[in-house]
Amino acid sequence: MRIPRGSWLPIVLISASAAACGGGSHAPAAEVDTRPPADVTTVRAALAEQPDVYEAGGVVRARTSATLVARIMATVREVRVAPGDRVRAGQPLILLDDRDLSANARGARTAGSAAESAAAAAAAEREAAVAALTLAKTTFDRVSSLHAKKSATTSELDQATANLRAAEARLAGATAHAAAAAQSLESARASGEAAGVVASYAVIAAPFDGVVTEKLVEPGTMAAPGMPLLRVDDVKGFRLEVRLDESRAAFVKTDDDVPVEIEGPSGVQSVRGTLSEIARAVDSDARAVLVKVSLPEVEGLRSGMYGRASIPGKPRKTVMLPEGALVRRGQVASVFVVDQDRVRMRLVSPGATREGVTEILAGVTEGDVVVAAPPTGLVDGQRVRTSASATPSRPGTEGGRE
Repeated sequence: MRIPRGSWLPIVLISASAAACGGGSHAPAAEVDTRPPADVTTVRAALAEQPDVYEAGGVVRARTSATLVARIMATVREVRVAPGDRVRAGQPLILLDDRDLSANARGARTAGSAAESAAAAAAAEREAAVAALTLAKTTFDRVSSLHAKKSATTSELDQATANLRAAEARLAGATAHAAAAAQSLESARASGEAAGVVASYAVIAAPFDGVVTEKLVEPGTMAAPGMPLLRVDDVKGFRLEVRLDESRAAFVKTDDDVPVEIEGPSGVQSVRGTLSEIARAVDSDARAVLVKVSLPEVEGLRSGMYGRASIPGKPRKTVMLPEGALVRRGQVASVFVVDQDRVRMRLVSPGATREGVTEILAGVTEGDVVVAAPPTGLVDGQRVRTSASATPSRPGTEGGRE
């Protein structure tokens, strides 16, 4: 039967009314959770005393580093190394123009040779004076004996006495001349050594085994006393130099182990360093203390790299959970807290993670039972069957079982 177009509206209204009346007489059935309970291991949130860790940034430097400088004014004649070259102790690295220094050294050596000849002549003159004095003494004794026997005249005795006094005077003069010649020889030798040392300044040698890190001059440059020429680092050990606020420096001491992160070309490297030196003086401008952290041998470590050291501060109590208990989705972190036989998802604010244990700043309180390692597919409100709980441990200690 054909229904006129205008008759559709009453039929639709009646049908909707009937449906509404029928819906009011029967309530919808509650949804039943038919999923089997999930087996989980729980951990009880506990308070632990943790140091307030402070990250201090600094620069990696070699434990032994040398800046080679010029000690004379001369033109750089040759640079034999480049940055990155390994060098040995005593190896010539830079040669300066030493023509005038070499000439001075040769002149000093010549003067020394002349002084040696003069000293030899003075020594021979003294030997001759000693021989003449011996003869004069012998003659004087003989003439004196003859004069006592009336066999020599007084004039002969006077002559022998005068000869003896003259011989003694010549010996004294020869001795003084020999001493002066010896002193002149020593002075000439010292001048020669000094000239040789100054001439050696034209050769800049490596002070120890290491690697060249920076070249600061080129051939043809005029070097002046105190002018830096090269930098050489000993690659046997490096350290991280950081500055701590003076209020935090009171909580650190030498030989403490600290985590260190080094940023290099291949990424971030995590190592364990040792506090080797804490400056006693405080920087008056920054109110900071210089702290040096010795680093282990790490491949690719170089001076100038940036690093961060996690320095422990004042201890404080905080809630700790195993790192595996957190479920991270982007920037959001949550945990599953057990409520009777079901789990409830709870958003948390995590802090630092150290040695597998994460600090919980907010969202969990002491005593809450948390799923230690949520299985894949666990959802809010799901029933669970728990096993023996594990207690999270502080970093550096072993966790126990409840």
